Amino acid sequence: MKRLRIAYMAGVLLVSTALGMTSCDKRYKVVKTDGKLISVDSTWDAYTDSATLALLEPYKNAVDSMMNKVRGVSLVTMDNSKPEGLLSNLVADVLREAATPTLGHPADMGLVNRGGLRNILGEGNITTGNIFEILPFENSLCILTISGRTLKELFVAIAQRGGEGVSGVTLTLGPNNTVINGLIDGKPVDEDKEYTVATVDYLAEGNDGMVPLMAARSRVCPEGATLRGLFMEYVDGQTAKGKPITAKMEGRITVKK
Repeated sequence: MKRLRIAYMAGVLLVSTALGMTSCDKRYKVVKTDGKLISVDSTWDAYTDSATLALLEPYKNAVDSMMNKVRGVSLVTMDNSKPEGLLSNLVADVLREAATPTLGHPADMGLVNRGGLRNILGEGNITTGNIFEILPFENSLCILTISGRTLKELFVAIAQRGGEGVSGVTLTLGPNNTVINGLIDGKPVDEDKEYTVATVDYLAEGNDGMVPLMAARSRVCPEGATLRGLFMEYVDGQTAKGKPITAKMEGRITVKK
């Protein structure tokens, strides 16, 4: 009986056979599997293909030229630590302000998931490549209208995550990530009032524990308004005004011990 050879290479299942089968045939069965993990690391740099490198060189130069473009300057190094971080504060502020063309004013609250910020923003020059490293996903702006009751539920969801990037609100967390106090624009939440939240589509769909956002009374996601694009526009705008990029720790989310 002819046999199939099955192997794994770099996480990919490889199947070879001399049978030339294009569909599963019940007459045959797997009798043995073997394989090994091949690390894809700098070891392979010694095995370069000069012809391939020459072919890719013009494209590499074009990409490098774009990614190395300096768009602004950061005064400090910013990260997305919890419960509050400089970078998550800044990005939440950008989202909140980005609602202005739609609402005529900033949203009541800005919200970004810390997990969506994939790198720090270092002190010094900010390049296009830096922004892609921080915001590699195609997340887009969504502006939600929610009730005060839902906003309180959202505060609980944020607390359970140990904090996320927020703007326009102040949260005090207690033991076991409970909410001791939550304010919006410095005021207690009115359960019967409507509030606007500027966030990304990923969270608007209830991901990362933000299930309360799925109860939004209305949802507007402006076409083409990616978070990465909005952040680039912010950096470009500040630079055009001769202003550096900076952020402050403001006690937006604190933990009471």
